Amino acid sequence: MSVSIITNALTIDVEDYFQVSAFAPHIARSEWNTRECRVERNINGILEMLARHDTKATFFTLGWIAERYPNLVRQIVKEGHELASHGYGHERATDQTEEAFFADIQLAKIVLEDLADSEVNGYRAPSFSIGTGNLWAFDCLARAGYRYSSSIYPIRHDHYGMPDSPRFAYEVRPGLMEIPITTLRVLNRNFPSSGGGYFRLLPYALSRWMLGRVNGHDREPGIFYFHPWEMDTGQPRIAGISRKTRFRHYVNIDRMEGRLNQLLRDFKWGRMDQIFLDRFTKNVAVA
Repeated sequence: MSVSIITNALTIDVEDYFQVSAFAPHIARSEWNTRECRVERNINGILEMLARHDTKATFFTLGWIAERYPNLVRQIVKEGHELASHGYGHERATDQTEEAFFADIQLAKIVLEDLADSEVNGYRAPSFSIGTGNLWAFDCLARAGYRYSSSIYPIRHDHYGMPDSPRFAYEVRPGLMEIPITTLRVLNRNFPSSGGGYFRLLPYALSRWMLGRVNGHDREPGIFYFHPWEMDTGQPRIAGISRKTRFRHYVNIDRMEGRLNQLLRDFKWGRMDQIFLDRFTKNVAVA
């Protein structure tokens, strides 16, 4: 199988700059309604970019955002993209009880489906916050009616990660798939190769090589993710954050749009549901 015929999954985590988990100690939830919201203009720019490249994607969207910008989620669906859930209020799964987590993911699914009149099959936990300590989250997702999750990052990281989990899609509960964020396996260690801050930090040629290696060597589709604020050079700067947080959030955001355009030219992209759920359904039928 050649790299050129593998369709990778392009995913966008629809949240605004002030909702980033690393900013939580500096921006109270009670302040969210008072902050300048930039997500609408950023998503419109992303939709225009995807249309130019004739590319479809999956938008993991907060219920909080959807309620405030219902026409935005309707436009996402109208243009042929997949609408999926990022939870309602961008709370890490690790910070919630099982009951609170279920209420959050159920509310988000209801809000998104009602506003967009579209089925929501997928979920991504904020900050990839499903791990060994809260695997009950998968039971909640199955009970809420989701068909897949993309919530585990099989790397070591100071804020998230489950390095010993499978690297590629698998059935984590009956009828529920987990589709981990893409990593490259080198010298018995998983390296991030799927977007976010790493994509902004590393040279583009290296990111391209890693994804191409997953396609060509592992013969698996990659899952690439980014946030609307990562290409927003005009976003307000948050005062009082640490040097580490400032670097992670703002590094190379001025280069992000150009790199994304190149990425869309270099690889074939599509929606999570069409890449993975169709394959899962066929596998079940064969079995």
